[in-house]
Amino acid sequence: MFIHEIEPGLALKLIDYQDTDRLYNLIHRSRTFLRRWLAWVDHTTKPADTYSFVDASLKGYVERKSLTTVILYDHEIAGVVSFHAIDWQNKKAEIGYWLGEDYAGKGIMPKAVSALIDYAFFELLLNRVEIRAAVFNKSSRRVAEKLNFVEEGTIRGAEWLGDHFVDHVVYGMLVRDWVK
Repeated sequence: MFIHEIEPGLALKLIDYQDTDRLYNLIHRSRTFLRRWLAWVDHTTKPADTYSFVDASLKGYVERKSLTTVILYDHEIAGVVSFHAIDWQNKKAEIGYWLGEDYAGKGIMPKAVSALIDYAFFELLLNRVEIRAAVFNKSSRRVAEKLNFVEEGTIRGAEWLGDHFVDHVVYGMLVRDWVK
């Protein structure tokens, strides 16, 4: 099983079926917090929904189309960081991430995203990683900006979020610019 220790008490682990209940409970506890920016939260109403997500994530991993990891903070699942779309032909991937409410503001996400980007550039040999975040999602955008991603533009009406469309800011990082 893929486990990558970032620092003591912080690691990324390939998602697996055994994570289903803990992941669902984290989503359930953070439902109001997550709902603001993640449309899928309202469709995750029972552990079976999370099981289906884990199943699809593992199939995507086996098919080399995606890579989903849980973020372990002091051995507890704190959130998820993933490449939800890997384009091998163009050597690029889109990264997505979220944390449970109890874990926000602890500096976890920039470290987790940085570790996955290292994996993309130095293990998968990709050239580009993209982050897309809703224009007003300051927390998500701050992660991209802390990691020196280049703001490349805005996609208008990019996502239906509950009862309205939101615009997305697109950030990009190329392997040649990735400096830690």
